[in-house]
Amino acid sequence: MSSRIIAVANQKGGVGKTTTAVNLAASLAATKHRVLLVDLDPQGNATMGCGVDKRELARSSTDVLLGDCAASDAIVAIDPAGFDLLPSNQDLTAAEVRLLTMLAGREYRLEKALEPVRDRYEFIIIDCPPALNILTVNALTAADSVLIPMQCEYYALEGLSGLVGTIEQIRDSVNPRLRIEGILRTMFDPRNNLSNDVAAQLIEHFGDRVFRTIIPRNVRLAEAPSFGVPALFHDKDSRGALAYLALAGEMIRRAEGPESPEPPSGPEVPGQPASEA
Repeated sequence: MSSRIIAVANQKGGVGKTTTAVNLAASLAATKHRVLLVDLDPQGNATMGCGVDKRELARSSTDVLLGDCAASDAIVAIDPAGFDLLPSNQDLTAAEVRLLTMLAGREYRLEKALEPVRDRYEFIIIDCPPALNILTVNALTAADSVLIPMQCEYYALEGLSGLVGTIEQIRDSVNPRLRIEGILRTMFDPRNNLSNDVAAQLIEHFGDRVFRTIIPRNVRLAEAPSFGVPALFHDKDSRGALAYLALAGEMIRRAEGPESPEPPSGPEVPGQPASEA
């Protein structure tokens, strides 16, 4: 499998974007793939969620974007999860300001920084900030595809149309290879009628670009970041951890060949109530 760069993006906050980036990286690594997680959010939540203290970084994605060090000098290994991390912290806000002052090539900074290390990994997952800013533009310029996590609620559909428009603009202007990897329904509660209605609309409009895997609302997923580990290493049997393993499997199958059956007709989540661990 050739190297793939996947940006996890949604300008709306609180949709499980960082949870998805961290747990997808851990799940892909658990299936014996070489994975790099890039934290491109000044909040540094993915960094902390991997057990790395964002306040004590010697090098970070800020240094890499500004050309002060090579990506290989800032990457840290995450054990026992088995993937690598390019960490970030609040310094990234200053980097964003610096990037905005550059007259040319500012949207290509991340792509050029990742080029020397790209062949070391099969998957590079980029956790984007919850905004359509120059950092997100850098991620979308470097990426082959975009994974869009979203909650199935009313306002989410409106935000999705804005993000899809941005993706199309990036494709037309700086990155013609960019495509939608898939739309991931997160924090899903099948007992909520609105969630079911929005999920059905997603499938109607986006078809097989909506992942079959659904991420349930799950206590263990919410707890894991406070322990500095992915859910797989907090409670490997939790519904959240199993869901992200299923997502990794679905992505790998998609990469290896076309999906044969039609996308599901409904947003059903099998098993126990979604609030359970």
